[in-house]
Amino acid sequence: MQQLELVPYLLYEKEDSGILWIKFNRPEKLNAAVGGPERNGTLAKVGEYMRAGDDDPDVKVMVLTGLGRGFCAGVDIRSSALGDFEPGDNFLGNAPYEAGGLDAARQHFYHGITKLVKEISFIRKPTIAMVNGVAAGLGMDMALQCDIRYGSEKTRFLSYHLVGQIIEHGGAYVLTRLAGLGRALEFSFTGDLDGETAAEWGVLNKIVPSEDLEAEVRALCDRIMRNPPLVSWINKRVIRAAMDTTLEHTAVLTSNASPIPGASEDAAEARAALGERRAPVFKGR
Repeated sequence: MQQLELVPYLLYEKEDSGILWIKFNRPEKLNAAVGGPERNGTLAKVGEYMRAGDDDPDVKVMVLTGLGRGFCAGVDIRSSALGDFEPGDNFLGNAPYEAGGLDAARQHFYHGITKLVKEISFIRKPTIAMVNGVAAGLGMDMALQCDIRYGSEKTRFLSYHLVGQIIEHGGAYVLTRLAGLGRALEFSFTGDLDGETAAEWGVLNKIVPSEDLEAEVRALCDRIMRNPPLVSWINKRVIRAAMDTTLEHTAVLTSNASPIPGASEDAAEARAALGERRAPVFKGR
């Protein structure tokens, strides 16, 4: 596994249980993200930490969350560990586009930030966003790209309305599929979604009292880790691909994929454990 370059504003906490906790660590600023797509920016580091977890055989599931009262309040437009910004800089906290103008901005968004946000959905292992507080702008985008979202009465999703921008970086795509067209449009017009409504709409998988949130997420991780890792990984890829395809194409995907876990060591272990009435020990191969 490649050696990680750790940063203080994003924590990498791996437990012996198999859970990797990735925690936004600027609680005094509601965990506002540092920078944009820079190599040491928060967004780039989230992807780097998740890829490291993907490559680590001891990691079974990843949880993205924030310390303190917030999940991630979007990009810090006032200051950053990468440098301070002045009023008039664009809302991502980067210097204004001068030479390239609007086309440079478009390329920056699509090939920089949006690409990094989408990469969260390509992580092989299960990812959970524990949305412990406000998830605004880029913070909301990162939560939406995770596989599962748990929240509480303190959860609140905020769009980019406060900085005069549309829903970006795949958020419109994911929200429409989670909540449906009418609800996604309602959110796009208001920009504010509380935890209870988010759960009702399907944006949150589950809402629990804030004092129980971590325990509920740990229980979910435990249920996930009881199953063969290959099954989770391949199910994830097929189900995500099925969002954009037909029943026939999905049937082809599953028929091509099913022999892989079926012939694995873990499948043999699952059958043996079932016959012997014992807990299986899976190795992800």
